[in-house]
Amino acid sequence: MTEDKTRPNRKIKVLVVDDSAFYRQTLSEMLKRSSKIDVIGVISDGTDTIRFLSKNKPDVIVLDLEMPAMDGFTFLRWLMSNNPLPVLVVSAHSEKSNVFKALELGAIDFLAKPTQRASFEILKIQKELIAKVELAATIPVEKLYVQARRSADSLSIVTESKQLSEFHGSRDLIKVVTIGASTGGPPAVQSIITRLPNNLSAIVAIAQHMPPGFTQYFAERLNKVSELPVREAKHGEIVQSGTVYVAPGGHHMAFEKKVDDIRFSIKTRTEADKYTPSVDILMKSAAQIYGNKTLGVLLTGMGQDGKKGMRLIKEKGGATLAEAEETAVVFGMPKEAILEGVVDKILPLYSIPEEIIRRCR
Repeated sequence: MTEDKTRPNRKIKVLVVDDSAFYRQTLSEMLKRSSKIDVIGVISDGTDTIRFLSKNKPDVIVLDLEMPAMDGFTFLRWLMSNNPLPVLVVSAHSEKSNVFKALELGAIDFLAKPTQRASFEILKIQKELIAKVELAATIPVEKLYVQARRSADSLSIVTESKQLSEFHGSRDLIKVVTIGASTGGPPAVQSIITRLPNNLSAIVAIAQHMPPGFTQYFAERLNKVSELPVREAKHGEIVQSGTVYVAPGGHHMAFEKKVDDIRFSIKTRTEADKYTPSVDILMKSAAQIYGNKTLGVLLTGMGQDGKKGMRLIKEKGGATLAEAEETAVVFGMPKEAILEGVVDKILPLYSIPEEIIRRCR
C-alpha cells in the first residue's frame, strides 16, 4: 500500500546531500526550523546516498551537484531510473549549466547558493528552501518521469517543427504568444520552443520564475536548440516578430507602446512582489497593446501567477491555453486559471506547440 503523504501530522522526510560539511549542517538546521520537516539524513556523496536509499525512503532530496566519488548528475540518472524521488538542487550560483542539466535529468527545481564559498549568507534562502521542499513533497512520483523526459524529447525533435509549420489554421490571428511557468517550467518551455518553426510570425514572450543571472543562460540554451532566435529581453529593446524573448530573472517584463513601435520595459522587482518575473504583468501588458491578437499560455507551477493576466487577455478578446494536469509537474497555476473560468483550452504539453502554430498562421 502506498504511503499517504497528505495525512495530517506526517512530517516531510528530507535527505540532504552536499560534500561541504558546513552546508550539510546549515541546510539541515534551516530545514529543521519548519515544523513540517524532518531531516532523516545528511550525506556527502552520491555513492553513500544510494546505500542510504536502500534502507530509507525520504520524501525529498536536497542535492548539491559537485561531489566526490559520484557527482550529482550520475546520482540523478541512477535515481530516476531506479528509485524516482523529488529532488531540489541547491547549487553554486556560478554553476548555471549544471543547474539546467540537472533539471533535464529530472530535478524538480533549484536554489542558488548566495556565495561560492561556505558562508552564512545561505541563511537568506531559508524561507524559499522550506517552501520549495514542502512543494516538492506533494509531487507524485509519476510526474518525475515527465520532467526527466521533456528536455530529452525536445532535443531530438527540432526537425518536427518543420512538419508542424505545414499545419494551417486561421492566418494572421495571433501576433504575440505569452508563456508563463514556474516549478517544472524550464523543460516544459524548451519542449514548446523547439517545436516552433522558423517562419512563425508571432512574438513569443516567456515569464519563467527564476532568479537573476540564470535567465540569460536559459535563453542562450534555448537559442541553441530552437529554429527561432531566442534572447533575454533588454529594457527599451524594440520588439521583433518571429523572435522569442525571455524575461530577465529578478525583474518584470512588459510590452510598452511608443510612438512608432513597441518596446520592452524591464522593471526591478520590489519586496512586495510574490512572483518574479511576473506572468500577470507580462500578459496584462500584451493584452493592453495587442488585444484580441494575444495568446496566453500557462504551464506548470505553484500559485496564482498568470490568472489575472489570462483574465485580461480574455476580456480583450484574445485566446488562452492551460497545460493539462496529466503533464503538468505542478498543476497549481493552470488549475487556478481554469477554476477562474479564463481558459479556452486545456491541453497536454505535447499538444500545445501545434495549437500555437494553428493560431499564429
